[in-house]
Amino acid sequence: MLMGIDYSYEVFVPARNVTRALTELAALAPTTSRRPPVTVTLPGGDEVALPFTSHYESGPVDCSTGGTLDLDTTIMVGVDDDAMREFAKPHDWERAERGRIPVGYVYLTVRCATRWHPGYASLDFTAATTGMSLAFERSASIRAVFTGLTAASGGVCCVLDTEEATRQICWLNGEPTRETVPGPRFADYRALAASWPAQEP
Repeated sequence: MLMGIDYSYEVFVPARNVTRALTELAALAPTTSRRPPVTVTLPGGDEVALPFTSHYESGPVDCSTGGTLDLDTTIMVGVDDDAMREFAKPHDWERAERGRIPVGYVYLTVRCATRWHPGYASLDFTAATTGMSLAFERSASIRAVFTGLTAASGGVCCVLDTEEATRQICWLNGEPTRETVPGPRFADYRALAASWPAQEP
């Protein structure tokens, strides 16, 4: 019997691209939402209205001094493979839009700075249930959503964490990949981050 598992995708973007990444993420949300958007103030003063909640609330969130941002997100994913067909339950199909169903909540933690590389931020998407975690691992459609978000955000890296000793690198420096960290090329995260382009301070 499976215990609860919490698989996640982590997307790394230049810190100056966080607003862009959140805007791209918002475009993946369902078009029908019954809750008002949450307005987030980011470092540098950018404000972005997002069709999600933060700790299940819709009040404004001020992250202008940095730190972390927590969001409860729902992302539309195409039912294009067996893993997604297994995940899609009848009630999900009632909310389908153009062959896509809502996957959520996906818990997002945005870290405005990453310890691995100065100038980069991370968006860490964690599945809320075991079934969603298994879809994260098995579904090419879900993988494509996160690698697509990485590319659209100007991100450099996307990593899948399945709570194993090694993590799967899904996107690196503009290309899809299936390497691991630790692995033959990257001994650890610090080595992986060293392969990312330098960022202006």
